[in-house]
Amino acid sequence: MILAVFRGFLMEWRTSGDTIELVICDGAARAGRVVLASCEAFDNLPPGLTGKTIALTGKLPPGLFGLFMQQMRLRSLRRLPIAFGWLTKRGDAATARWMTPVMTQPEIRRDAVRVLRAAFADKRLMLRAAECLRGFTRPALVVWATRDRVMPPEHGRRLAEVLPHGWLVEVDDSYTLIPLDQPTRLAKLIREFIRT
Repeated sequence: MILAVFRGFLMEWRTSGDTIELVICDGAARAGRVVLASCEAFDNLPPGLTGKTIALTGKLPPGLFGLFMQQMRLRSLRRLPIAFGWLTKRGDAATARWMTPVMTQPEIRRDAVRVLRAAFADKRLMLRAAECLRGFTRPALVVWATRDRVMPPEHGRRLAEVLPHGWLVEVDDSYTLIPLDQPTRLAKLIREFIRT
């Protein structure tokens, strides 16, 4: 799914999620270039109100986690800052679709709880990963939302500075999920970056 690829990062060999900084720590031999788009970095883990909420709910047993997530059926609750309200301006339909599996499939809830517990167990993980970025000597594009409330804009600037061949582009009229709020702009930036 294209949004899954673009959500956090795009690599020439295409990995998804907010793990590329960790992949780079392992050498990233196959990565020709990297795009980071408004993602977790430095000390921002869990990120913002949304991240803190999901980290807390991830401590619940899978059944209770599922009950909590049932609230996401209501658009008014999905649009709260503790949910998707500060993540996307225009992507409510997509976020509603994203929530369906966790609300309807027990095995997805079980796996979600496992992933959340593991992801937020080490608060210094992204700080260590940022140090590894200094060794990534290939082109890197950092795309950041100018008014992001969840992923601080100064983190985008810092990432571009840490990466030896980092280039920052700030995107207006978007929250964290740039692929949902400004998909055409993001696609154009990535195309131009790949061509250069």
